[in-house]
Order: sequence, then structure tokens, then C-alpha cells
Amino acid sequence: MLRTFAFAAAAFIAIAPQALAQQARAAVSQCQAIAQTLPGVTFASFRPEAPILAAGTAKDEVAITFIGHSTFLIEGPDGVSVATDYNGWLPISPAPTVATMNKAHSSHYTLTPDPAIRHVLHGWGDEPGSKAEHHVVIGDTYIRNVTTDMRIFPGWGGDAGAGGMEADQNSIFIYEMAGLCIGHLGHLHHELTDTHYAEIGRLDVLMVPVDGGLTMGADSMSRVVKRLRSSLILPMHRTGSPRDRFIEMFDGQFDVAFAPSERITVSMRSLPKKPLIYVLKGM
Repeated sequence: MLRTFAFAAAAFIAIAPQALAQQARAAVSQCQAIAQTLPGVTFASFRPEAPILAAGTAKDEVAITFIGHSTFLIEGPDGVSVATDYNGWLPISPAPTVATMNKAHSSHYTLTPDPAIRHVLHGWGDEPGSKAEHHVVIGDTYIRNVTTDMRIFPGWGGDAGAGGMEADQNSIFIYEMAGLCIGHLGHLHHELTDTHYAEIGRLDVLMVPVDGGLTMGADSMSRVVKRLRSSLILPMHRTGSPRDRFIEMFDGQFDVAFAPSERITVSMRSLPKKPLIYVLKGM
């Protein structure tokens, strides 16, 4: 009997981590919970009464700093920090807890990241024909990804001029912390399908490339942003006239403001009522 009990206990210990991980995965995502059952829905953004930049409390605030190009530093209230499209060129000190990357150009990834970064998440499949799939829980932060297709660029098996597409080799990363759903579109090369929108779910904060061509044209990208209808939209990737053409696509439907700083602190209670395109300093 004791041997039977010991065997059963050992079996439980062997399967428990996997079972607990599956339970955590199902419970953690607040952004996707209802999305899987509503594949055709257009999600409304969260609309609190407080204006943007209203005071919150440290335990529910997330700080977002524009580092440059497509890299933002996202800092949660429990000390977890994430660098998006981390390339190793732009200094981040101390090193972030997590670096997420996409491979369209070398300005979006590095194969030699700072060894102090504890978690490095590639947005592409590391094996030929594979795709990335991330469900990572670190502290109060849950990171997952939704893959999209990517144009083939030199150095990754093809000629960019040929117009070929490689399936599932870009990732839209979603960072869930302090109740917020924060999305980074990466190097998005095509408009999203209903399946993509369902997999993404609600995004309160959206980081969007506004280069007008290297990813998508301003009209196509604006349609994606309008469909997601996030409360706070942070442009990235290109400044100047491409950024301004992107903003023009909204024709007053969203508010627009230019920030005095590279950094913003946001919480669920401080999101704007109307979608706001907020251009951080440096963009």
C-alpha cells in the first residue's frame, strides 16, 4: 500500500507542473478570455471615466518608454520589464527581464542579446517550417503571441523584391500586466483576419508601425487599428511624413496628442474615453 501511495505521489508530482501550467494559461489571459468564442466580433476598448495620465496607484500602473524604432520598455508594478523588438543597439540599463523580437530586419532582433536578459522570446519559428508559440508567466505578467505571415527579406531565405510570404514568421506579442492588455504589432505585413482578431482579443494599448510601406501602407494599417480600437495607440517605426500620413487616415475619429516625454505611465483607470493616438517624444 505504501508502495502504491509512493508511486501515485510520484506520478502526481510528475504531471502536476504541466497541469498547473495549463490551468495558469487558461486563467491568466484576461484579454483573450471571450475572444475565442466570438471570432467575428469587433472589440470595444475599455472606457473608464478618468482622462489619460490621471493619477493611479503604483500597484496598478505600467510605465512605457519609447526607446527608439520599434523598441519600447514596458515596466510592470512588480518589477518585470519587457523590451519589445529588442535589437541590442539601443541601450537599456538595467537589462530588461524579457526581450521579444521579430526578424524582418536586424533593427528588430539580435542573435547575441545581453546575457543578463532572463527570457528571450523569438517571434519566428527557430526550426524550418515551424512557428513561435509563447505562453510565458513571469511574476504578474503574462506574455503570449499571435503569428502573422512575413514577406521574405534578404538574409532570411529569399529576395524581398520577389514578394514571397513566409507563413507565421512575425509575431504580434501581447503583454498582460496590471489588468492591461498591451499589444505590439511587430513588423506586420498584411491585414488581419477574423481569426487573428479573435486570437488577439482586447488590446487597451497598441504599438503600431507607421512607416507607410515597409510594413503596410497607411490605409491598410489604419484599418487594423480601427478594428482593434484600442484606447491608447503608440506609433513606432518611422517618424515625420509617414507618421503624419498614418494620423491623417483617422480624420478626427481618434484623438491625437504629442507627448512631452518618451515615457508614459498608464493604468486601467487612466485610459482615455476616446481612442487616442499618442506620439511619444522621439517618434
